[in-house]
Amino acid sequence: MFFRAWRLQIVVSVHTKIKMAEISAKLVKQLREKTGAGMMDCKKALKENEGDMEKSMEWLRQKGITSAEKKSGRQTAEGLVHSYIHTGGRIGVLVEVNCETDFVARRDEFKDLVQNVAMQIAACPNVEYVTTGDIPEAMIAKEKEIEMGRDDLGNKPDNIKEKIVQGRIDKRKKELSLLDQPYVKDQNMTVEELLKQTIAQLGENIQVRRFTRFVLGEGIEKQEVSFADEVAAQTGQKA
Repeated sequence: MFFRAWRLQIVVSVHTKIKMAEISAKLVKQLREKTGAGMMDCKKALKENEGDMEKSMEWLRQKGITSAEKKSGRQTAEGLVHSYIHTGGRIGVLVEVNCETDFVARRDEFKDLVQNVAMQIAACPNVEYVTTGDIPEAMIAKEKEIEMGRDDLGNKPDNIKEKIVQGRIDKRKKELSLLDQPYVKDQNMTVEELLKQTIAQLGENIQVRRFTRFVLGEGIEKQEVSFADEVAAQTGQKA
């Protein structure tokens, strides 16, 4: 009986070690990139939560371990103002990304981040704000008013209507927020996760402060000219 129990203990121990090896190989790097936490903290979080990524992230947040959150309150007075012109010269972006020191601002990794953020903005015509927290309350209230008046909600109870409207507003807020967008180069992560990954890599707080997106001819009504009129104008004749 003792031998069987001892043998079972060995099997369980070996299984646990194999399981931890699998966690280490597959998930630690991913968790570090998402949270900016240290390797040992990520291993411990995954062990405590049996490899569940979402629970491990929440565990780290509760422990106050996530690197990006620790650094989020630190002043960012350095950085870069960067311009990006999309192929063909029809879309342009001007973006300011801040960090803590001039040393990091000169790093290639930081410059790459800024370039990638600028490209992201160029690819996202609906994005208007850096975060959902930047969206004016007046705009949110107006959106809520519009949604509450939609015909498809007319016969629904008020509590159900409220939940549906809030869900639609939350979705709309994410559509307007840069950091909530799926990263154009890797759809499995958001721009915010890309930012956290770079914070973990460079060891400084990094913030996207502001941006402007330009589209050629935006807001200008283009005069419609028929093909016959265009030919006539070029030949100096009347159509």
